[in-house]
Amino acid sequence: MTEAKKTTAKKPAAKKATAAKTATKTTTTKAAAAKTIKAVAADVKLNNATYATGKRKDSVARVYLLPGKGNITVNGVAMATYFRRPVLQMIIAQPFGVTKRDGEYDIVAMVAGGGLSGQAGAVKHGISKALEKREPELRAALKAAGFLTRDSRVVERKHYGVRKARRSTQFSKR
Repeated sequence: MTEAKKTTAKKPAAKKATAAKTATKTTTTKAAAAKTIKAVAADVKLNNATYATGKRKDSVARVYLLPGKGNITVNGVAMATYFRRPVLQMIIAQPFGVTKRDGEYDIVAMVAGGGLSGQAGAVKHGISKALEKREPELRAALKAAGFLTRDSRVVERKHYGVRKARRSTQFSKR
């Protein structure tokens, strides 16, 4: 019995150590990603890019618009790699389709917060605002499509005494 107690006491310590190692790895990875994002942002600012901020749900996108060939980079990675779902790629390309500016501008975006869907919407909002800043005559087309309006829908908070925001506990007859 005493040996079993000793071995069980050692196991949680081992789990804590592995958790600490993985936490250290993720923080170093995030720090490295942040450095590359800052380096990309510094390079873009030197090229006189048009800057705009896009938002959706909890996501915030910092978007830089440059004259180019239509390359879109998100957090230092190609858009097709970062947003693998074709629907999200289509959402990001919508402002260019509406304004008929396909392949004329390069985009460098830094996105933080939220999930992939919210991030794609934030990038779309940022691209639309940057296009409008760069070419004010595009405002009518972008406004008619609804791309300049921030989608302000956010997840409702959890309420007291309820399982989720609106979901109550299951009713028990007995």
